Amino acid sequence: MGFVRGQPADMDKRLLDIICCPVTRQPLELLDAGRLSRLNAAMAGGGIRNQAEQVVEGDLAEVLVTRDGRFAYPVREGMPILLGEECIDLRQLPA
Repeated sequence: MGFVRGQPADMDKRLLDIICCPVTRQPLELLDAGRLSRLNAAMAGGGIRNQAEQVVEGDLAEVLVTRDGRFAYPVREGMPILLGEECIDLRQLPA
């Protein structure tokens, strides 16, 4: 698991075997490219808030999502941010 300046780092896939959502305890998987693109577009428009009610900014290269597809967690520099307040409810995404 490495980080190259200016390029996203791939999260160590072995972590997916041992981590879970801190809110629901569901297993996590990588968000698919289509939904990731929709999430980034909604974030660029300022329309996405995390559980702490803060506007989520930036462009995410990787996101983990609960098995039911409801909650998402950003992955920054290859490290998943598994804090309840950082959780993004994906029901905010436009249909």
